[in-house]
Amino acid sequence: MAAGCVIVIPARYRSSRFPGKVLAPLQGRPMIEHVVRRASRARGIDEVMVATDDERIRGAVEAFGGKAVMTSPEHRCGTDRVAELARGLAAGTEIVVNLQGDEPLIDPRAIEAVIEPLRTDTGLPAATLMKRITDEGELHDPNVVKVVVDREGFALYFSRACIPHLRKPGSGAVYKHVGLYAYRRRFLLELASLEQTPLEKAESLEQLRILEHGHRLKVVETDFRSLNVDTPEHLARAAALLED
Repeated sequence: MAAGCVIVIPARYRSSRFPGKVLAPLQGRPMIEHVVRRASRARGIDEVMVATDDERIRGAVEAFGGKAVMTSPEHRCGTDRVAELARGLAAGTEIVVNLQGDEPLIDPRAIEAVIEPLRTDTGLPAATLMKRITDEGELHDPNVVKVVVDREGFALYFSRACIPHLRKPGSGAVYKHVGLYAYRRRFLLELASLEQTPLEKAESLEQLRILEHGHRLKVVETDFRSLNVDTPEHLARAAALLED
């Protein structure tokens, strides 16, 4: 029997650049509704839930028929919020997907792709996605996180710097990290209990905690074009893309 799989969407109201962004209207609906509805189309998913610390978000999710669970406002990051919800899941839930609440254009196939490695390898603790960079403007943008992997597709390092350094233009490929994760539930709970690590703090990248504690993280290549809505301008771009 296939392992139970749940998608958890961490969503908080506070945001330094765009407060309340998950509730921002997008084609007449709150952005979080687009995320939930798209995620629900992924095959092999038992349930989609929003983990939040804000009653306004819970109310908005329940208004369109979604499920929201209140979590502590003290969490350091989205992973910890997802882990709190995961602790209360049914014993049959084996895989937990962490999907950001600011991804209104999420492709259900990307969710299926990040889950697949955990379906086929029961010893794998976690997986995420990467996409080849074709826009040179992203190479040195610190907001675009880069990843390098080994010959079997396991992450070696994540950085806001351009890695690898290409001494000759066109001599290799650079990949950006797509921040969608699938975790073995037991590993997610362990991860949330681990101390933050030096490189995680230096780069402000929580996925480095996995590597610094010596765990494997499978990285699957995808063609999915991620669009994180971090500003009102990003929201306008998302609206234009939805209309195409």
